[in-house]
Amino acid sequence: MRLKARFLLSAFAEDQFPAVSRTSSAPEIAFLGRSNVGKSSLINGLLGDVQARVSSTPGRTRSINFFALHEVTPAGQVRQKPELIFADLPGYGYAKISRSISAEWSGFIDPYLTNREQLALCCCLVDTNIPPQDSDKALIDFLRSIRREFVVVGTKSDRLSNNTLAKSLAALKRDLGVPEVIACSAKLGKQDKGMKALWTRLLSTRVDDPETTEQESTEVEEPAESGDTAP
Repeated sequence: MRLKARFLLSAFAEDQFPAVSRTSSAPEIAFLGRSNVGKSSLINGLLGDVQARVSSTPGRTRSINFFALHEVTPAGQVRQKPELIFADLPGYGYAKISRSISAEWSGFIDPYLTNREQLALCCCLVDTNIPPQDSDKALIDFLRSIRREFVVVGTKSDRLSNNTLAKSLAALKRDLGVPEVIACSAKLGKQDKGMKALWTRLLSTRVDDPETTEQESTEVEEPAESGDTAP
């Protein structure tokens, strides 16, 4: 399956979340993690394009940024109805602005995670290069308490040797109380086995459309027009 990513909007309040008329009730995937976990890099790696902005100062993203993923037919036509919606949420845990971020989380991010009917899966990003963090555990406990489906994704895995990575993943699974952590490398992109495994998990949230069948692999097409990228 070939997908074309398009920026939808940035929401700073609950009443700014995209309407069904723009998303066609497509499953939404939320990306959450500490401010320096490499969230924007992972999203860009999945999309194959610079859609999510990577800031030199962690914690600068103060909105929920929505991206629509549309199927591209074999004839090159882009289907109007999106297959998935990616939601890039503000990071947490960065010391310089942790208080303000926490206030914003209770203001409109908590309602998104708690009330959004279209939210099908939360990707909880954790850094494989550092020990498990209390803030990551708190997020996972919160998602459990509101009965949200989630998957834990270990970022920056290319920086570790196979042996060190295995030990890191074991510690993350033990301390976070999860059966699986998908290790991913945004740097390696489509060549990374973890990125392919993550795509399989993301696509499992889709409700199959009888008109879109037989595709077995996913390829994200780079936007052909500058208007398709985030402003």
